[in-house]
Amino acid sequence: MRPGRVLLGALALLGTGVLMAGGAGWWAVDHYTGKVERIPGAFPTKVPPAEQPAPSKGGTTFLLIGVDSRSELPTTGRDAKAPSWRYGAQRSDTMMLVHLPADHSNAYVVSLPRDSWVPVPGHGDAKLNAAYSWGGPPLLIDTVQRFTDVRIDHLAVIDWEGFKKLTDAVGGVDLTVDGEVRHMNGEQGLRYVRERKHLARGDLDRTHRQQNFLRAVLAKVMTPRNLTNPVKASELLGDLTASVSVDDRLSDADLRELLWNNRDVRPGRMVFMNAPVAGTGMIKGQSVVLVDKKKSAELWAAMRNDRLADYVAGHRLDRLGSGTR
Repeated sequence: MRPGRVLLGALALLGTGVLMAGGAGWWAVDHYTGKVERIPGAFPTKVPPAEQPAPSKGGTTFLLIGVDSRSELPTTGRDAKAPSWRYGAQRSDTMMLVHLPADHSNAYVVSLPRDSWVPVPGHGDAKLNAAYSWGGPPLLIDTVQRFTDVRIDHLAVIDWEGFKKLTDAVGGVDLTVDGEVRHMNGEQGLRYVRERKHLARGDLDRTHRQQNFLRAVLAKVMTPRNLTNPVKASELLGDLTASVSVDDRLSDADLRELLWNNRDVRPGRMVFMNAPVAGTGMIKGQSVVLVDKKKSAELWAAMRNDRLADYVAGHRLDRLGSGTR
């Protein structure tokens, strides 16, 4: 199985608005946003009105997906040479809801465990990552919207090949593992974020590894060396846009506005957390994650109402700390 894991590229792309002020210039941003690959028909179209969540009261929410494509060829981004989705050929092994508040103060990243046991429209209860395998982006978006009641505004997807490209594009990252600092390139990063069996909390600890690696890459992207060097900034924008695919509702103008509005968001102002869970279990012979419906409902309500700052301040969270893991 190939490890299409952390969705580095899409969230990194959201943060690269700072590159404009750092020297890449508006021309570079305009040029590269026009080259981002679009996914046609990414959103579901036959959902009953009663099952459609109302628009949020502020901010923008992305569903970020890292896919295990089981393909020797890239499936996402400008360099894609294989279909972004075929029935049974890909699984969404990383899923994160990213909420960008209306005041552009920071960003909130909520990991959805891939083994969450949820209702999948037309298929009964199943693991969350099965939705993408069965129905691609539309079924996964429909599934996530129904069990969170949060309107997803946009989608971004990256596969394992894009993960490696983006990690190597920033020169790799340094992370502390078992008390030892290790420099990781793309291949090593994949092994780090795919680990699950030897972690105390399994998939829940793995999502924190994914978040930690994502934060490290973002911090590397936003170093002064990159932000003040027009050549390097343009190279990074090229690598990012070559690896990520987004929904076709996200126009070039929308993407440029998104970059500009969130240009001041830095890794230190991003809050990473797991969706609340009640534990794990075995259902139909499968190891699953059981969602805590009551606690999750409070989180989703805060996201819908653009009040995540208040939610974070008032709740105990399974949150990524400042240290590495």
